Amino acid sequence: MVAGGRGGVGRAIRKRFEAEGAIVYARDLSDGGSVGGDAPAGSFLPLKVTGEAAVMADFAHARDTHGRLDILVNAAGIESETTTLAQWNQIFAINFTGTFLTSKHALQLLRKSEGDASIINFGSYNGFIADPELAAYCATKGAVHALTKAMEWDHSPECIRVKAVCPGYVDTPMLQSFFQENSNIDSLQQAVRDVRPLRTFGTQTDIANLVNWLASDEARYASSQLWLLDGGLSAQVQQMRL
Repeated sequence: MVAGGRGGVGRAIRKRFEAEGAIVYARDLSDGGSVGGDAPAGSFLPLKVTGEAAVMADFAHARDTHGRLDILVNAAGIESETTTLAQWNQIFAINFTGTFLTSKHALQLLRKSEGDASIINFGSYNGFIADPELAAYCATKGAVHALTKAMEWDHSPECIRVKAVCPGYVDTPMLQSFFQENSNIDSLQQAVRDVRPLRTFGTQTDIANLVNWLASDEARYASSQLWLLDGGLSAQVQQMRL
């Protein structure tokens, strides 16, 4: 089950899982998600991750249909550059409380998995280091990181592995929206590339590949970690600007 499964990264994850033979349910606010248009791959049901009753009904449907759940990916999220109280509460509700609610109500089904089950949360390099004017977003991702480690301690004895993927800049609708707000898009895109050692930003496929591995039996000993995938961005010291 992929929460945020109609977004850019969510679609890539769903496509990769299906290529591996999985039955995938995409959960999002709408069929088009943040990308728009039709998204034929995967079964879609609307889900508002901030509503506990809706989340409970969602997992009841999965239980009645399949009886168990093997993988939960918490990829739903938003970004905000302003921090009114209403916006602060909204971003925490989606990025952090939504992760808590879907994980909490998935546990009963994950315990029935035939083998190791996985919860894969979405943190961010912004949970380690900060970008300007993203205080609320950075705070939510730091909270997801801490929650991931706490969940692992609580549920690894039940053979439920919990980890988080922490992307840097990835070519998603969220990043494109950031670019569109700038009048000199080409220069901004190049600056985003140049600030990291690899001189490029990531793709949705890069993220999906890591998520697929973390959910697989090959990663059975990979648990509780916060997996940075940022093109080396967080490995460098900020250079002086003279």
